[in-house]
Formats: sequence, structure tokens, C-alpha cells
Amino acid sequence: MSAIDGLPPLREVIASHGLSAKKSLGQNFLLDLNLTAKIARQAGDLSGMDVLEIGPGPGGLTRGLLAEGARRVLAIEKDERCLPALAEIGAAWPGRLEVISGDALEIDPLAHLTPPIAICANLPYNVGTELLVRWLTPDIWPPFWQSLTLMFQREVAERIVAAPGSKAYGRLAVLAQWRAEARIVLSLPPGAFTPPPKVASAVVHLKALPEPRFPADRKVLERVVAAAFNQRRKMLRAALKGLAPDIEDRLRAAGIEPTERAEQLSLEQFCALARELA
Repeated sequence: MSAIDGLPPLREVIASHGLSAKKSLGQNFLLDLNLTAKIARQAGDLSGMDVLEIGPGPGGLTRGLLAEGARRVLAIEKDERCLPALAEIGAAWPGRLEVISGDALEIDPLAHLTPPIAICANLPYNVGTELLVRWLTPDIWPPFWQSLTLMFQREVAERIVAAPGSKAYGRLAVLAQWRAEARIVLSLPPGAFTPPPKVASAVVHLKALPEPRFPADRKVLERVVAAAFNQRRKMLRAALKGLAPDIEDRLRAAGIEPTERAEQLSLEQFCALARELA
């Protein structure tokens, strides 16, 4: 990679800028540029695409995205220590990298992006799930993004792609699979990172569907799923009793036995129940 962009290896970048991963920011740096390029390739053909990256750190994945042909990369970085290293990448790729200093939870990236748009990021662990849910639950669908290629703790990745009946099946699986195709495309051991996290990681690729798999009101579906999985050990008639006084009748009308539990329901059944409660 250094031969492609003329920039030094990441270990040298980190050393020269005095960067060390901050636990408070959920940082774990990937230093292998071959690996960051491999992650960038999981996003598919990036030529003609703007790419949003959250938490670029010293810029390993940023360099991979640019080398893989992204039209432009918008990188949002909360840690100001990383900005000089990212500026060096911008100088090596004139006009193709924009860096915004700030909190990704508080910044609207759309003013800086031109469709088609992909999101690709080694997400900071402490905000990854919240960002994913935001991207999956806009009021208007299709969303501003075409695909998400995101690094998570392996446990979170498995929750996103989980099937009904499995221990990992829950709110994330329903929200992700309702509106997107989701699959794990890459697994990474703790040793791939500096410092090594305590758990393995995985990259999930989500492709936005043109429309949801089954009709449902987004807000009602979110409310049903949250209530159902908040008390997943209870029968649905008990877990959902706060949603409607006649919840048993609503469940049966949706083709669901009130004695079933949340993890037994398919995505189609959740959507049917959301329609009954709308």
C-alpha cells in the first residue's frame, strides 16, 4: 500500500504523530495495510462512489478506500490527534479526501456527500451499534446509502445476521434483515489490532433493499421488536401486554400463538404483528 500512495507504513505514522489508541473513544487501530485494503474491497466497486468513513484514526482504511478507487472519502474523526495524519493522506490524494473533526452522532454527513454513497468503517466500539440502528431506521426508504461495510465485535456481527430460533437473534437481526441483505464477509482475530481487543471482530456487509421485505410501519415495528426482545424469556402475551389491551387477539390475528417467545418469530411475523398494531 505504501508503494501505491507513497505514504509510510502505519506503524511509522502512529509513532511520528504520537498516536495511541484511546479506550475512551473505543479505538483499536488496524495497522496492516493489506488487511485494510481487503476490507475496502468488501464494499464492492467504489469507482464513482462517495464513501463515508467514521472513526478513521490514523487512516489505514482511508488509504484502502482511496486506493480501491473511491471517488471521494468523507472521514469523520472525533480524535483531533489523528487530524495531521489524515491531512497527509489528503495531500497524497488531492481533492479526494475531506475530513470533518467532530462526533459522528452529531454530524449530518449529507451536506458533504454526493450519491451514490457507500458507508465503510472500522466503527468505534462504543458508538457502532447506535450508528447502525440510525442508518437502518430512517423514515424514508431507500436510504441515502447503497451499502454498509462495517467492522463490529464478532458477537454484534452475529446478532445482525442471526436467524430466528438462534441465541443471537434479536432486535438487530430484525431491523437489519427487514430492509437489507446482511452477511458476514470477513473475520479478524484480536491480534490484527493495536491494542488487541479482548474479542474477535468481523466485517458485515449490508446492501439496502429497494423496499422492505414485508410492509410495516417503521415506528410500530421498532416498538414491537423492542418490547418483545426486552423480555425475551417471557411469552409474547406477557412481553407485549403494554402495547395493546387485547394483545392476545392481535397476536392471533397476525398468525402468532400468544404462548410463543420473541426468538421464535420470523421477520414476516413481526411485520404482520406491527401491521395489526398500527
